Amino acid sequence: MHTAFFLLLGSSLARFLLRHPGEPRTPWIIALSVCLALLYVSGPALGTRPTPHRLAWLVLVVAVWSVLVSLAPSFAWCAVPLFYTGLRTLPPRAALLLVAVLTAFVVTAQVQLAGRFDPDLLLAPPAWAAVASAVFLYMQRQAARQRELIDDLLRTRRELAATERREGTLAERQRLSMEIHDTLAQGLSSQQMLLQAADRLWDTDPAKARAHVRTAESITERGLADARRFVHDLAPADLADGGGLTEALRALARRESDATLSVRFHAEGTPVPLPDRVGSALLRIAQGALANVREHAHATTAALTLTLLGDQVVLDVADDGRGFTPPGAGERVAGEPAAGASAAGVRGHGLPAIRARAAQLGGALTIESAPGEGTVLSVSIPLEPAS
Repeated sequence: MHTAFFLLLGSSLARFLLRHPGEPRTPWIIALSVCLALLYVSGPALGTRPTPHRLAWLVLVVAVWSVLVSLAPSFAWCAVPLFYTGLRTLPPRAALLLVAVLTAFVVTAQVQLAGRFDPDLLLAPPAWAAVASAVFLYMQRQAARQRELIDDLLRTRRELAATERREGTLAERQRLSMEIHDTLAQGLSSQQMLLQAADRLWDTDPAKARAHVRTAESITERGLADARRFVHDLAPADLADGGGLTEALRALARRESDATLSVRFHAEGTPVPLPDRVGSALLRIAQGALANVREHAHATTAALTLTLLGDQVVLDVADDGRGFTPPGAGERVAGEPAAGASAAGVRGHGLPAIRARAAQLGGALTIESAPGEGTVLSVSIPLEPAS
């Protein structure tokens, strides 16, 4: 519209100079044209709310243009860009009044140029002005509605981001609670049991008591490594050594084996690199399950079996302890005791933590057990197809 204004102003001035050369009003026409162009260029930026400065500028532009049209009717078509200037500057009612005044000037100028009455000259400019005003006001309403929708979208996005942050914080807290339960808490519990046993045997069997103390010392060392790893990057210390899940489970079996419990590890299938989340979850599950075996099952042997089946990985934790009666043989369980735990011995995060870890990765937890026949805890986690 700015470009159209200057084109119309220049063409109107050229038409006047070509058709009315040397007239006494020519200097006034040129001066008023330059003045109108300078006023238009120096106008303030159009905004959504009228200000006294903008209103004064618009009144001055319309006044100069009106004088120019009264001297040279051919300048009437400069009113077209002024329509939109008024519609963008004034409230709707005041803008429509200005459009009506400008249209009247255009009709008068066209009739004066024609030198005779023509119904087309009387009806065409008002019709064009009405259509232009209606289209502009409709687009303005649509733009306002679009701005409201964008504001709603941004507000909803902010609320969603805040909700996701809250949910992420809660999920991270739950994950950390499970990590601490499966490492530091289980290690401290094992140390307590070993030190209590050493205290009872200190006078009667010093060698066995010292063995318990040494085992407690090794557990303390692993707990310290886990605590440092939490501070560093919250990854399992065994996996951070670079040997993968297989070596981490083998080291866990060696570490958990002592005079009262023998833990074996066996791997089946073709070794493949596992995602960090899967390896970390399975290692924590094995740690938690063995802690429950040691504390509740009264078992003498336990076995860790890692099976890689291509599309899924399965971890089995079996023991020859006292067992228990699960709700259903081979049934997925949600809150029963962990491997080797009695129903009355459920505590803390044992099985719920294992189930939650498996569920977070789309896996399943299955427990098979019977009184006096030991327990088998099985966790299967699907793997993404190889690319």
